[in-house]
Amino acid sequence: MPVHAAQEPVESTEQVASLEVTDPADVRRVVGRVPALTAAEVTARYDAAELGAARWRATNPLQRAEIMARAAADLRARGAEIAGDLVAEMGKTRAEATTEVTKAADFLEYYASWARQPYGELIADGRPGTQTSVRREPLGVVTLVTPWNDPLLTPARKLAPALIAGNAVILKPASETPLVAFHLARSLEAAGLPAGVLGVVTGRIREIEAALLDDPRITAMSFTGSTGIGRRLQHRLAGRNVRVQTEMGGKNASAVLADADLAAAVSTIAAASFGQAGQRCTATSRVVVEQAVAEPLIAGLIDAAQQVRLGPGDAEGTTMGPVVSARHRAEVLEHIDRARAEGVVVRFGGGAPADEAYAHGCYVEPTVVTGVDGRHSLWRDEVFGPVVAVRVVDGFDEVVAAVNDSVYGLAAAVFTRDLQRAYEFADRVDTGQVSVNLPTSGWDVHMPFGGFGDSGSPFKEQGAEALRFYTRAKTVAVRYAS
Repeated sequence: MPVHAAQEPVESTEQVASLEVTDPADVRRVVGRVPALTAAEVTARYDAAELGAARWRATNPLQRAEIMARAAADLRARGAEIAGDLVAEMGKTRAEATTEVTKAADFLEYYASWARQPYGELIADGRPGTQTSVRREPLGVVTLVTPWNDPLLTPARKLAPALIAGNAVILKPASETPLVAFHLARSLEAAGLPAGVLGVVTGRIREIEAALLDDPRITAMSFTGSTGIGRRLQHRLAGRNVRVQTEMGGKNASAVLADADLAAAVSTIAAASFGQAGQRCTATSRVVVEQAVAEPLIAGLIDAAQQVRLGPGDAEGTTMGPVVSARHRAEVLEHIDRARAEGVVVRFGGGAPADEAYAHGCYVEPTVVTGVDGRHSLWRDEVFGPVVAVRVVDGFDEVVAAVNDSVYGLAAAVFTRDLQRAYEFADRVDTGQVSVNLPTSGWDVHMPFGGFGDSGSPFKEQGAEALRFYTRAKTVAVRYAS
């Protein structure tokens, strides 16, 4: 649905129940309010989406593409404004927020280009005078549940393939960071998206959960978030004719072999560990290093952590902002405290900064931990903060075994000059993404993305793979001659 007043962030709570959005750099500061919808209002979104789906399906794919391309241009034109709201509600740096706006526009443009690609095929039919084809068509109404860590990019990643395929969308952004989702909706509305094709849902989940998840018109649900919630969604939707795509937790490992370029490894791993305060699903949170180069690598990571400059995302010189909320900061610090109790060694960081300047923000120091092995919770549990655990091993087989020593399987990286080892690593690790001399993060819009094990479902996101999730195949046989 186009963004009406009932969907837009509101400046006043008068006559409208709302949710406050606060700045994680200073939780005393309210940066916006969004509507707290009722269950009936959520159902009304589905009513509109049902009508919008029929209209959007009948819209020529080239017209859909034009709307999406115009929306991408609008995002770029308003990039500074949107990045400012992203910094304010999530805490990432201005540079990180600006990149996210760009990538969101990239998703819309990339999937708009698919309007000019084939969306079916002819197949052989043994019956005389008969031609058979397979066509792809939209599912109908799809529901997207997105997280707080990339609150513009992730909705765009899901929304763009859903829209070009001809579906209507109900979007539920995270309550911590809903503001930029409305920017995305506004850009699509300004570009001419018909009424009912997009509905944004915000509210208190305890009040709207049933209306959001149990509506019989849902044909597919795509979720990004924790493994625990993802599993609960899978169980809740089981037995219904609803496709489910889940991009869940990660415990991504970077492996450093004895022949690696250590300077490149250190800088790459540090950026992947501490960037966005470690709040990326593909952030490096585990490092496996061969004994021969363990000490210089650890020293390099400690030095990199020391160079991090904490502060508000818009402040000059800041290289790492706060984590998203006080609650999440407490969870990250609890992971570190548990690790200490288990006997690991915190070599740098490990707490909240003590300076008065950080007193009202949700800051966690960049943290390097050693003495870790497979028995420790810090090796196994997703922390989702600026914490990297280092495990020292002997030999390539132990490297691979340590990387695979996880229920998660999202991303892994290896640093080596040995091409044979690089390809062997790629063959043997059980992750959906593998990098060689590159970070675990940084996958572009056209690259299939998703994990194995507890990191995700069989359906991948991005690239052509995403379109398979948002479409169904119909086989059509036409007898044209006797």
